[in-house]
Amino acid sequence: MDYRSVPIVECGEPLVPIPPGRFAFWEPHPYAAFGAPYQGASPWRLRQGVLAALAGAARALEARAPGWKLRLFDAWRPVEVQAFMVWREFRRQAARHGRTLDGIAGPEDLAGRDPEFHALLAATVFTFWGMPSLDPKTPPPHSTGAAVDLTLEDADGREADMGCPIDETTERAFPDHYAGAADAGLRAIHSRRELLHAVMASAGFTRHRHEWWHFSLGDQMAALADGQPFAVYGRAPVR
Repeated sequence: MDYRSVPIVECGEPLVPIPPGRFAFWEPHPYAAFGAPYQGASPWRLRQGVLAALAGAARALEARAPGWKLRLFDAWRPVEVQAFMVWREFRRQAARHGRTLDGIAGPEDLAGRDPEFHALLAATVFTFWGMPSLDPKTPPPHSTGAAVDLTLEDADGREADMGCPIDETTERAFPDHYAGAADAGLRAIHSRRELLHAVMASAGFTRHRHEWWHFSLGDQMAALADGQPFAVYGRAPVR
C-alpha cells in the first residue's frame, strides 16, 4: 500500500519554531546552503505536538547517554524546497550514469523526453525522497511539519558515526544495513542507529524504512506503518 493513499484528518496544530538549547542544529542548514527556495522562511519548525514529542526523545537520549544530543539536519520543508531537492537528486543520479540533464526543466520534462531514463532514476530517487506533490491529499512528509531528519551528537559535541551521511541514496542508508556485521566498528554503528531509533520510538516516532535518519509522527507514512486509519497532519499551514 502506498502511504499517500492514507486519508488525512487534519488536526490543525500550528507549525512552531524549534527552540535552541535542547537540540544541536546542522549549521548552515544544508538545503538553504544549496540555494533551496525557502523564501526567507525558517526550516527549523515542526508541528506543536511533534516538537513536544521530539523534546521527549531528547530527554530519553539524555537518560541513556548523558551529555548526548539530537542533532537536527532538517525539519519542515516547503513543497517548493522538496521539488528543488528532488530535481537536484535526479541530476546527481544522472551524473552517476555518466549523463547530464542540462536543458531539461525537471522530472516531468525528463519523463516526456526520455521515459526509460526517467524511470531508471526515479526508482532510486523515490526510494528515499517523497514526491513533491501540491495535492493536499498527498503532501511530502516533511511538508507536513511532522517529519524530522536527525542524527546523534556525543557529549564532546562531535557528530556520531552512523555509517553513511544523511541523504545518501544507497543501501548503506537502510536502517539495518550493518546489523549482524562481523566487524566490531560496524556493529557499533548499528548500535548507534538503534539508540537513535529507540529514543525516537519511545516518544512515538516512526522510522522511515529506507533511511536511518528520518522519523515522523502522525503523517501518512507513520500512520501506514503504525496501522492507523488516518493521518492527523497534512501539509502544514504556514502563517
